[in-house]
Amino acid sequence: MFTRSTLLHLRIPFSLLLMPVYVFALGLSPNLNESRLLWSFLIIHLFLYPASNAYNSYFDKDESSIGLLKNPPPVKKELYWTALLFDGIAIVLGLIIVNISFAVLLFSYGLVSKAYSHPSIRLKKYPIIGWLTAGFFQGFFTFMMSYIGINQFGFENLWREPIWIAALLTSLMLWASYPMTQVYQHEEDKKHGDKTMSRLLGIRGTFFFAMFFFALSAIAFVVYFSVYSETRYAYGFVICLVPIILFFLYWFGLIWKDETQANYSNTMRLNFISALCLNGFFIWFFLETSHVLQR
Repeated sequence: MFTRSTLLHLRIPFSLLLMPVYVFALGLSPNLNESRLLWSFLIIHLFLYPASNAYNSYFDKDESSIGLLKNPPPVKKELYWTALLFDGIAIVLGLIIVNISFAVLLFSYGLVSKAYSHPSIRLKKYPIIGWLTAGFFQGFFTFMMSYIGINQFGFENLWREPIWIAALLTSLMLWASYPMTQVYQHEEDKKHGDKTMSRLLGIRGTFFFAMFFFALSAIAFVVYFSVYSETRYAYGFVICLVPIILFFLYWFGLIWKDETQANYSNTMRLNFISALCLNGFFIWFFLETSHVLQR
């Protein structure tokens, strides 16, 4: 039985904030199977992501707010072993239920997430390398991993142009948003010696940086849907971004006057609005492209 501290640090609900990448891959998947879809989703969101969260929490030992934990409890050694256990479960299930390609990608994701947090490597303390690594592996890499898990494909099926471009777009969106997740943690990161991208940019600089990459990714998504799918999805994507943009601009106005507004509460609000809008759009995209409601 896990302790309350361990269960909280797994931060399982946080997986929902990362779900748009999986659902986008689902919307482009031609080889749907209900059982495999369910298992691939659970393997990534119930085991792989929580393992990464737990491992990161164990080595960070944060005393101030982190994603979905406003007051994180002290970590215990149990958390470390739980992170490894969840990683192992994800890999074994991926191998048994899907295939070896999926298991290899799960294992690789786990290794990188450990390199991101472990003090002997700690990619997190290098602003540009950490930013590039997080955006690539939570975006492009996870999209490809999800696509293999959903479809039971091998690596040879990943390099069709609409697939690798879609995967790259998810990284572009994450490179826009990732520094925003760090904007309230400057003091805690400074205490750990982590020079994150947001600390490098400063609070206002983080907002300008996110604005640029967000606009770039939005344009790229619109072009992608117009070229590889239907124009109505491009319009739908723009509509789904409106609440995100409005809150972002509202928050930017607040921090321009008072940088203490770059806090945990506002960061979580932006995360939830983004997750709700993007998950909603990609679920609609999947339902339309798969025609599951018409079967």
